[in-house]
Amino acid sequence: MTLAAVTLAVVLILDQVTKALALAHLPPGRPVGIIDGFCSLTLVMNPGLAFGFLSSTPVTWRWIVALLSIGALAVLGVVGLRLLPAGGWLSGLALGLIFGGAIGNLIDRARFGAVVDFLDFYWRGYHWPAFNVADSAISVGVTLLALKLLVTPPGPGDGRQGAAGVSGSAR
Repeated sequence: MTLAAVTLAVVLILDQVTKALALAHLPPGRPVGIIDGFCSLTLVMNPGLAFGFLSSTPVTWRWIVALLSIGALAVLGVVGLRLLPAGGWLSGLALGLIFGGAIGNLIDRARFGAVVDFLDFYWRGYHWPAFNVADSAISVGVTLLALKLLVTPPGPGDGRQGAAGVSGSAR
């Protein structure tokens, strides 16, 4: 539980500090080159979901997006309460990353009605939508959690079933 809380706090602080710096120093919509042909800092206010999905949603529907985010956090909270006691350090790290990122983006939605994005990556003809520290933390946390659930054999009483569809030990 402590690792999850510390990770959440670190992600939340890094996210909010980097967003404050982006808002203070980057011109909206104008790229500031970092690595030519690969990366720039571009301030974008994203009213949609992760990586710009549903960004053209009408203003009146944006609060529904925020409510969906809160609902997803509640579901994740229930999952987290089940995983943390016996999940080990990897579950704590993953859940801290996910919660820290989700709370960081919810703060933006509450303050601005949109999420502050500024990390802009591209290569040749490919361009990834702008994102932020919170989005990165959520992506890494979900990946770690998924890998843990995929490679860890089911234990007694954890609610997961083995390959034969039978919980517990083989008969």
